[in-house]
Amino acid sequence: MLLDGEEWRETLRNFQAEAWRLETLPQYLVPQEAGEIEAFRAGERIDPETYTSQYVEDLKRLRGEEKCKGRVHIVRRPLSEYLQFEFSRYYAPHVLAGEEIRILDVTDRANPLEGVEDFWMFDKSKVVLMHYQADGTQVSRELYEGDPAPFVEYQCIALAESVPFLEYVKG
Repeated sequence: MLLDGEEWRETLRNFQAEAWRLETLPQYLVPQEAGEIEAFRAGERIDPETYTSQYVEDLKRLRGEEKCKGRVHIVRRPLSEYLQFEFSRYYAPHVLAGEEIRILDVTDRANPLEGVEDFWMFDKSKVVLMHYQADGTQVSRELYEGDPAPFVEYQCIALAESVPFLEYVKG
């Protein structure tokens, strides 16, 4: 079953304890980000300590409700322009607001999750496959109808093989 619109927003909002994402691409083409990317290219930067958005406020609310949101992004150096943008514009303030973001750098080693596509997992029981074209354009979101156990294992591997975002960018 494909998830879109309000059904997708409800899925993102209505988890009980944990929402977790695996990101595997060096770029995501999101039309709503075009202006922000242009500002980034022009040298405009945000202060992660003072930046706010609806997403940042939602992260703070979730933390207050003792829910967690996290992700691991698989990357290779040199980082794409999009990843540089994403790290500064989103990841830095999101970590400060409570999202558990980790980086799995596979520049000098084998990717332990080779062939695994992007997905969201909610409460270790509901999986949504994120389908993209090679350039990062989203094609669809699909509710996975099978056993979530392989995705729980992918999460375990991703967490064990990655480092916290702030540690990665300081290193």
